Amino acid sequence: MPPYHVMRRLLIALSLAVLVSLVGIGLWYRSYLVTPAPAGQGEVVVDIPKGSGVRGIGALLAARGVLDNDIRYLAMVYFSGLRTKLKAGEYSIPLGLTPPQVLELLASGRTLRHRVTIPEGLTAAQIAAVFEQDGWIKQARFLALVKDAAFLRQLGIEAGSLEGYLFPETYTLVRNEADEATVIRMMVARFQQVWQALDVPESLELNRHQLLTLASVVEKETGVEVERPLIARVFYNRLAKKMRLQSDPTVIYGIADFNGNLTKADLKRETPYNTYVIPGLPPGPICNPGRAALEAVLHPVESDALYFVSKNDGTHIFSTNLADHNRAVQRYQRGQ
Repeated sequence: MPPYHVMRRLLIALSLAVLVSLVGIGLWYRSYLVTPAPAGQGEVVVDIPKGSGVRGIGALLAARGVLDNDIRYLAMVYFSGLRTKLKAGEYSIPLGLTPPQVLELLASGRTLRHRVTIPEGLTAAQIAAVFEQDGWIKQARFLALVKDAAFLRQLGIEAGSLEGYLFPETYTLVRNEADEATVIRMMVARFQQVWQALDVPESLELNRHQLLTLASVVEKETGVEVERPLIARVFYNRLAKKMRLQSDPTVIYGIADFNGNLTKADLKRETPYNTYVIPGLPPGPICNPGRAALEAVLHPVESDALYFVSKNDGTHIFSTNLADHNRAVQRYQRGQ
């Protein structure tokens, strides 16, 4: 057995070695906590799927270069007390954050918000294409729900389709929280909210679905807001006289394979939406109108006009008789 003083020296040496190792590990760990990876300016977008565990989150963050995924990451998560508080979602992580700051961001749930704008006058299929373009929904599933009778009953819509009830607006969406049903519910809720705020005269003979149908036709007939109440009046006048609406956009809506060129044959084609053939309104909206078009059919201006024709600059010439209308057509549409 070695003498006492030899044993004492060995113990001191071993203790110093352990102490040096602990100090080294501590400095190594501390450098991890205070050093951004990477440093710099800008941001990195990281999508944390639902169900990602601590190790999975570390791997995703490391893959995006936000932090190093080694034993220090696991130690940091354990000692921070945030192991069960890291939330899924899409995050914009500024460069220059330290690993603890990154964890605090994920625990805060301050996910990235996206604004998606749906213009007035789009059809349900066109709206679905806008949302699908950025990966929010699948167009086929969206359009299936638009015509799902049970889903429509849940939303309180008495119609065969949600065409017309998908209100055009700028919507804020969060990745991994938006799906087809969520987006549709949001749009229909906005429509209901806008409709409730409108002044609906009791004297109108049309029900809500019919008013929405007429508003959709007005929406597609002109992009000039000040003309919409007059165009609405033209259609009201024609309905009162039992005249066909003869609206080209309704014809186009009824042609599934429309190629962009409206022909005389198309105007004679029998579809439920061809207002050159059917009397009165089409069976439902042909697009999703905005507030201005809704207000136009609720409060049309006074006029005896029965016809209008485009001046090819976005505005129209209105006529009270067929002779004047034909002259306007010759001038503006046939160049005579």
